[in-house]
Amino acid sequence: MNGRNKSGRNGAARVLVGLGSIALFATAAFHWAAYGNYLSPALNASHLPVPLQAGLRAVFLMVGWDWIVIGVIVLVAAFTETKLRRVLVLVCGVAVLVQTGLALAFMGVFAGSEMLGLAALLILCGGLLFQKMPVEERGNAPA
Repeated sequence: MNGRNKSGRNGAARVLVGLGSIALFATAAFHWAAYGNYLSPALNASHLPVPLQAGLRAVFLMVGWDWIVIGVIVLVAAFTETKLRRVLVLVCGVAVLVQTGLALAFMGVFAGSEMLGLAALLILCGGLLFQKMPVEERGNAPA
């Protein structure tokens, strides 16, 4: 495979990973919006003990934060040529896929689980497309 084909595959991989990151960022934004609109008022009206309410609030916000961090990690890995790029992207994609499975198992199909699944598939497909580029070909690769 010549350098031009590798560059094309890597470019397509970057697009897929970028779209997956955007889907993760959007999922986190919707998740945080649901906190203020649905979760917080529901917890205030519930009879759950206060420590349990606080824990649920914290976990709800941390999940959104985790999606932001995963999205940033895969973006940095996708646009930085390192030996671990493919591994980082694939590990993050599998992590999101596991979260999708857990969301489906505990909460069923809803917009959030669909968005997570989409992000996972985009990131995984992008990670699988990344090609290794030998050092001698880097100088010959088109810009």
